[in-house]
Amino acid sequence: MIWIAMAGSRPSEGGALWGQMVMMAAVFAIFYFILIAPMRKKQRQLQNLIAGVKAGDKVVTSGGILGTVVAVSERHLELRVADKVKINILKSAVAGLQGSESPPEE
Repeated sequence: MIWIAMAGSRPSEGGALWGQMVMMAAVFAIFYFILIAPMRKKQRQLQNLIAGVKAGDKVVTSGGILGTVVAVSERHLELRVADKVKINILKSAVAGLQGSESPPEE
């Protein structure tokens, strides 16, 4: 008798569980399209910008150093930051081009 009463309540619990799963999936989708997708797009644009850096480009590093690219190697850039002052930085330290708020759109 108790078993029959419990069996009758299970479908309603399954419906509630299904509704919660749908709601969680909807929340995840909203977070993905509002937060994750734009960040991934911006990261790809920055990687493309770094890959295309050439001598003569004016860049800003993540540390806030402004400089002009003098030489480019596989992993490093040589920046001229003042007259007769050159520094080597990793390409990954480039935050963008001078004068632009964000990497260029493609």
